Amino acid sequence: MNQPKELVVLWTDDNMKTVENMIFMYTYNSKKKEWWDNVTLIIWGSTTELVVNNNKVRNKLKEMMEIGIKIRACKACAENFNAVESLEELGVDVLYIGKDLTEYLKDDNYKVLSL
Repeated sequence: MNQPKELVVLWTDDNMKTVENMIFMYTYNSKKKEWWDNVTLIIWGSTTELVVNNNKVRNKLKEMMEIGIKIRACKACAENFNAVESLEELGVDVLYIGKDLTEYLKDDNYKVLSL
């Protein structure tokens, strides 16, 4: 049986303690230490607002992108928070992502971690 090589982190928790001590820590190290071949972080729900309003969070996302982590965001959420332009300026891929998330969940090549 082939082991999944791609990690998708579905980030929905806007609690900064969780963000700093789990989501960012694990996602960043997963790519940097090559625990996974590819890592994608999906911004969903209230985390959209956190990204737009928190410089520390934006800077960490930039670091993640610099080492090759793909950052995507739910476009419906971004529209709800009037954040599409801000996310795109940051370099985040903003799209209607429900179908893609469903494919990640169904595809044995991916592991999805939801927080």
